Amino acid sequence: MRAEVHARPRGMTLIEVLVALSVVAITLAAGFKAAGGLTVNAQRLADLTVAQWCAENQLTNLRLARVYPDPGEGEFQCQQLGRQLKGLQRVKTTPNPNFRRVDTQVLDEQGQSVVSISTVVSRYPD
Repeated sequence: MRAEVHARPRGMTLIEVLVALSVVAITLAAGFKAAGGLTVNAQRLADLTVAQWCAENQLTNLRLARVYPDPGEGEFQCQQLGRQLKGLQRVKTTPNPNFRRVDTQVLDEQGQSVVSISTVVSRYPD
C-alpha cells in the first residue's frame, strides 16, 4: 500500500502578508517623519542665518559711522534674500563711561525673536 502524500501549498498566509505590510508601513512612516524634521531644521537654519546677517550688518554700520550712540531704544529694517525683517536696537550705559553696550535683536515676519547679538562700542577720539 502506498500512502498518499499531500502536497502542502507554498506561499504566504494572509496573516504573514498583513504583518509584512505593517512593518513596511511603520518603516515608511518613520522615514517620512525624519524627512519632515530635516526640512524644518533646514528652514530654521536659513531663518537664523538671514537674521544673523541683519544683526551683524546693523552693528557694523554703527561701528563704521564712528558715532558714540546715546542710550535708548530704536528700530531698524533689514532686507535679506527678499525678506523684510524688523530689528530692535538697545543701547545701554556701562560702568565705564567710555563704552556703551549695544544689543541688537532681529524679529521674523510674525514678530518672534530669531537672533540677538550684543557688542560694546567705544567712544571715538574727537
